[in-house]
Amino acid sequence: MTTQISTKALHAGHDAKNTQGTQAVPIYQTSSYVFKDSDHAANLFSLAEPGYIYTRLNNPTNDVLEQRLAALEGGVAAVATASGTAAIATTLMVILQTGDHIVASNSLYGGTYNLLANTLPRFGITTTFVDPDNPDEFSKAIKSNTRLFFAESLGNPKLDVIDLKSISDAAKKAKVPFVVDNTVASPALLNPIEYGANIVIHSLTKYLTGNGTSIGGVIIDAGTFNWANGNFPEFTEPNPSYHGLNYHEALGNIAFIAKVRIEGLRDLGSAPSPFNSFQTIQGIETLDIRMKKHSENALKLAAWLSTKEEVAWVNYPGLKTSKYNTLAQKYLPKGQSGIVTFGLKKGFEAGKKVADHTQLFSLLANIGDTKSLIIHPASTTHQQLNEEAQKTTGVTQDLIRLSVGLEDIKDLIADLDAAFAHI
Repeated sequence: MTTQISTKALHAGHDAKNTQGTQAVPIYQTSSYVFKDSDHAANLFSLAEPGYIYTRLNNPTNDVLEQRLAALEGGVAAVATASGTAAIATTLMVILQTGDHIVASNSLYGGTYNLLANTLPRFGITTTFVDPDNPDEFSKAIKSNTRLFFAESLGNPKLDVIDLKSISDAAKKAKVPFVVDNTVASPALLNPIEYGANIVIHSLTKYLTGNGTSIGGVIIDAGTFNWANGNFPEFTEPNPSYHGLNYHEALGNIAFIAKVRIEGLRDLGSAPSPFNSFQTIQGIETLDIRMKKHSENALKLAAWLSTKEEVAWVNYPGLKTSKYNTLAQKYLPKGQSGIVTFGLKKGFEAGKKVADHTQLFSLLANIGDTKSLIIHPASTTHQQLNEEAQKTTGVTQDLIRLSVGLEDIKDLIADLDAAFAHI
């Protein structure tokens, strides 16, 4: 069995013998599946045997995607969802209940920050945000009702590389799962499970699909968390929705991911489209080589920006001047991904003007495309947050975020240089 990521990205999860010999993964564009007979149907619904019931729960195309992503991240199993946000929300709703508490990094994608800070409190789930630059802050924020740690391996848009091992050690001591969003790094550059993460999440919309065509998410279970430690009775007590099923007793190290599928997808309905899963599978085939080029272009562009008179500061963990460079060499030695942020000396309006005048860099709210993207977060993706809240997530008024694509670096430099002339 292969252990190399480039080979896994091409082959994991697909056996042509099971798909009529097809070299490509087929698109099973169906809502439901014909049962052999009533007993077969009963066995599927009671979980007595595996199989397909309804595409909201499982689908052969989605199944290949899930197996491939679990292999890439080193997990025991995975569940695909309709979006990255759906992956986060489904994970939290499956684990948590009213009265529970989360300790989370304050360096998060704006939508995730809003979910934790404003939406979940309506359901009685609260979050304490801490500075991930100091891993001890996670332990200090623990309460008697803390049930989960959450962080991004490479923050968006702050680009802070977190000390995964230190935070996972704190989570083990607290007997809570450590959930890591690994979207910006991708499994080609970093596997958080190797450093103690229990659950890994991705927005498939970004680097894993890579071409800007499809939205998706995934939840990957490391199979390493002990759900029977006394803090999670829903995993150890009889479940009324499945005839008294005891998840931990019946399913062992796949208890969490099984609960995500048979309760999370069933009740929350965040299943992906098989066609979108197919598109993501195509993207994953070239993930390894793409991430090398994204990282190479981003480092060169960051170095060039550091020389520009109009630029006040540049943030990229691959730069030797970055405060995160030491952690980047530890956790991201193969490359530091394709996101670069920088600030302009003339501030907010200058940031908007540069974003408005690029030709190759497209102004849109996404990252991880093969094509280069640009955005001014303070006036767009993070504008729902006040200035103080923006700063806690790494957004300043002057910040421009670049998602550096696969174009020739000379053309990308020329494009930004021309846009600077409009300041």
